[in-house]
Amino acid sequence: MTEPLKPVDLVPRFHNQGYTADDVAARRAWVEARTGAMLPIVAAFAIPSEQMRGNVENPIGAVQMPLGVAGPLAIHGGHADGVFYVPLATTEGALVRSYERGMIALTRAGGVFARVLRDGNVIAPVFVLEDAAAAVAFAEKVAADVAAIKTDAESTTTHGRLTSVTPRPAGRDVIVEFHYETGDAQGMNMIAAATDRACRGLVERHGPARFLQFSGLSSEKRASGALLAGGKGKTVTAAARVPAAILTSHLHAGAEQIADTWRRSVIGHLHAHSVGFNAQYANGLAALFIACGQDVANVANAAVGVTDFEAIDGDLHASVTLPALTVATVGGGTALGTSRECLELLGCSGSGRARKFAEIVAATLLAGELSMAAAIASGEFVDAHETYGRNRPGRTDR
Repeated sequence: MTEPLKPVDLVPRFHNQGYTADDVAARRAWVEARTGAMLPIVAAFAIPSEQMRGNVENPIGAVQMPLGVAGPLAIHGGHADGVFYVPLATTEGALVRSYERGMIALTRAGGVFARVLRDGNVIAPVFVLEDAAAAVAFAEKVAADVAAIKTDAESTTTHGRLTSVTPRPAGRDVIVEFHYETGDAQGMNMIAAATDRACRGLVERHGPARFLQFSGLSSEKRASGALLAGGKGKTVTAAARVPAAILTSHLHAGAEQIADTWRRSVIGHLHAHSVGFNAQYANGLAALFIACGQDVANVANAAVGVTDFEAIDGDLHASVTLPALTVATVGGGTALGTSRECLELLGCSGSGRARKFAEIVAATLLAGELSMAAAIASGEFVDAHETYGRNRPGRTDR
């Protein structure tokens, strides 16, 4: 019989000893001693360990991801205007090349139109009442109490601004949507604290039995059909008209071929009951989020969106619409080490840059959609992955 673990094996000896280089080294040595794994590359990190405070607990070092750059990508946005070179952190061979191919085609077509259409964040706590009648009465009180709710919420933050409150009775529960502007931060922690204060005020003034901070309605870090209406992060659109000559010379497929591929994959998406329609938003989002210090779990909601291809007189009108893009240029991991450098590469580090970053993200995803659709339409998809994704030295998974 295996002996139970001793307390010293259950709790790291250096759990509470901070973020100094010595603390991190001691914690890593503790892990190495108990697992038998040696971690020299994990130990070879460039981020000052004290800067990890607030971003990770129990640090033992850092992981490293290959970082590629794709471009040029010309964008004519409301906030992003110019030519950009986009950092993509990934271990998927062919991804960077695919996005770059689309970027070159879009740039030679004259560039990408991009706009942020809506900007905010939402959280939706749920209040528990005695019965349905009490729930309806409480919802009416919430609707009439917006000024006090706003005062309570905004007392906790200098950056967040409460823009609307919508109560939704459901049986004896009332789900209340709190919509905020969060500036250049992703802002979920900010609005959670603000909403907690506002909810406590509602309990004090109107006496529901209790509330829970999250009801699930806001679709934080999960896909849902509700996201398509917007309100969770930034709603962004990016579009371009790609001439027939560029389609054939750079993407090896005509407008009708690409539009036909799109239409037939729409049918497949419908059969699959997919939420949204796109080829590979998650690929570009994950690579950009890792490179630029975003909350990577928000890929789940940010990847809900719609790609559209339409053949017009031999040209292709291509667009993406991202209704729930959650990105930031301040807070979280955005100032940490290579994340800050990658945002600086885009001119998006710091305050006043989040909408610019959102437009760059949307234009990047458009490039990936265009390239992938053309690869499928032309029959080049497998060959491309054989060339760029399966040619590592010593690879045996063929």
